[in-house]
Amino acid sequence: MITLDSLSKKLGTRVLFDDVTVTFNEGARYGLTGPNGAGKSTLLKIIMGQEPPTAGHVSLPEKVGYLKQNIEEFADFTAIETVVMGNARLWDALSERDRLYEVEMTDEVGMRLGDLEEIIADENGYTAEVDAEVLLIGMGIPKDAHEEKMHSLPTDWQFRILLCQALFGDPQALILDEPTNHLDLESITWLQEFLCNFKGALIVVSHDKYFLNAITTHIADIDYETVITYPGNYDQMLVAKTSVREKAELENKAREKKVAQLKEFVAKFGAGTRASQVQSRVKEIQKLQPQELKKSNIQRPYIRFSTPETNSGQVVFNVKKLCKSFDDKKVLHNASFEILRGDKIAVIGSNGKGKTTLLKLLSGIYQPDSGQIIAGHQVDIGYFPQNHEEMVDKTQDTSLFDWLKNVKPGLYDQDVRGVLGKLLFGGDDAFKPVKALSGGETARLLLAKLMLNSPNTIILDEPNNHLDLESVSALAWGLEDYKGTAIVASHDRNLVNNFATKIIALENDGLHFFAGPLEEYLKQKQ
Repeated sequence: MITLDSLSKKLGTRVLFDDVTVTFNEGARYGLTGPNGAGKSTLLKIIMGQEPPTAGHVSLPEKVGYLKQNIEEFADFTAIETVVMGNARLWDALSERDRLYEVEMTDEVGMRLGDLEEIIADENGYTAEVDAEVLLIGMGIPKDAHEEKMHSLPTDWQFRILLCQALFGDPQALILDEPTNHLDLESITWLQEFLCNFKGALIVVSHDKYFLNAITTHIADIDYETVITYPGNYDQMLVAKTSVREKAELENKAREKKVAQLKEFVAKFGAGTRASQVQSRVKEIQKLQPQELKKSNIQRPYIRFSTPETNSGQVVFNVKKLCKSFDDKKVLHNASFEILRGDKIAVIGSNGKGKTTLLKLLSGIYQPDSGQIIAGHQVDIGYFPQNHEEMVDKTQDTSLFDWLKNVKPGLYDQDVRGVLGKLLFGGDDAFKPVKALSGGETARLLLAKLMLNSPNTIILDEPNNHLDLESVSALAWGLEDYKGTAIVASHDRNLVNNFATKIIALENDGLHFFAGPLEEYLKQKQ
C-alpha cells in the first residue's frame, strides 16, 4: 500500500493540497483526477521522491512501478533491456554478473556470482526476456523490434516501451501518469485488461474518461486544497462529489437563516429583561456560524463551434483510389470513400497506420501520389494539427489576444475576448505570450481559433491529447452540437462515442469506411 501522511505542497503563495492523509490500498485501483494545474503530476513526483513536499511524508512498498517520460536516458539500450530495467534489483544483478564474467575468476568472484544467481532466481530473471516480450507484444511492439536500440525506434514506441518497463517485474504498486497518451485503441484495451487483473495498489492519471471508468475502483480527486477519495469510477465520483457539495451548501444556507433569526431576537430583546434568553441565543449564534467552503479549482471551458457562415455542397469529399507513400512505405493504397455534409466521422487505427497522413491529405497540406480528393462546393476547412507548433509559433512574443485577432479580418475585440473567456483565458491571461503556453493551453487556443473562424468542415488530429477531462467533455459536446462536417482522429473512446456517427478505420488490410458508431464497428470487427 501507499500512504500519504499529513502531506502538503505549496507553490509560492498557492496551495495545491494541505495536510492530506490518504492510504492507497492493495487491490484497489485509484484514478487521480483534477483539472490541469491542480497538482496531479506534482503529487506523483512527490510519491516517487522526485520532488519534496512542503510538509508530511510518504510510505511506499518495496517494489513500485513508475511510468517515466525520459526516453533519452534509454537511447542506447534495446527495447528488451529497457523493459527489464523496470526491476532494478534484477537489472543490477544481471549487469554485475555480466561484468564479473569479464574479469579473472577468483574465489571471491565465484562467491559473488553465486549470490547474484540467487538474486536472479528470486526475481524470475531466467524468464525475464520472455516476460518482457509478452508485455511488448501486448503494447503493439513487434518482435523484430525487441532487440533494436531505443533511439532507432519511433518515438511513440519508445513511450510504450517505458510503459512496459513500469509494468515489468511484478511491482507491488503501480503509478502511471497518462499511460494512454501514445497508445491506439487495441493497446489501450490490452492495458485495461492488464490493469484490471493487477493485484497491487494502482494510481493512474488519465484524461481518457472511458479508460478511467473501465479500470478504477476508486477516484482520488484533488480539489478544495485537499485530496478526497470516492468509491467507484469517474462518473460515480462526479455524482457523489456534486451531492456532497450541494448538501454542504444547503446546510450553510440553513445555518445562515437560523443565525439571522437569532440575531433578530438578540437585537430586539438585548436591552430588556430577557437577558438569559439573549445570552443563550448569542452562544447558539457562535455555534451555528456557517462553515467556510473552499472554492473548487475546477474550471469548465465552453466549446461550441458557430453555425457555418456558408454551407458546403452535399458531398464534402469524394475520395477515389487515394495512394500515399513515404520513401518505400505505403501508408494509403487505393482508398475510396465519400464524406457528406453533416457527417461526424472518427478516424481510428493503430499508430503509424496513416491517420495524420489522411487528415493532411484532406486538408490539402499533403498531395496524393495518385488518386483524387475532390472537395465539394464551398468547402471551408478548419484544421487542428496533432503537432501544435505547425500552427502556433512558440518563438514569438505575440499575445493570445493578438494571435487570435489576426486569424480572421474584421473581428471585434469583444468577439476575441468572449471566445478567450469561454476557453478559460479570462482577465490578464488573454495577453499571455503564446510561447509561454502549456500543451493544454495551446490546444484551447487552437479551438478558440476554430470557434472564431466558423468553418463548415473541421478536421481535428488528436485534439484531446493535452486536454483535461473537463475540456475533453466540453469538446465532445461541441462536436455533437456542431452544424457542419467533423472529421476527427482520436484514440479517446469516450470522445468518439459521444460525437461520431461514422468511422474511418485504418487497419492492416487497408482503409474501411463504416456507416455507424464506434461500438457497432468494434462488434462487427470481432
